[in-house]
Amino acid sequence: MKSRLMNIIPGAFILISLVLALKINMNWLWFTAFVGANLFQRGFTKWCLLEIILGKLGVKD
Repeated sequence: MKSRLMNIIPGAFILISLVLALKINMNWLWFTAFVGANLFQRGFTKWCLLEIILGKLGVKD
């Protein structure tokens, strides 16, 4: 379950921030960039804050 959430949550964040950038303010694209940078560094380091948070919330693999 955790591996599925590790794809669903960042994908939802990106889509939501893109809609907010189009409808509210273009500065929401900074949030999109942050999520993308986190995914990029996770690919190299295999460390992700979201994974730690989900583990502390009791989400199983």
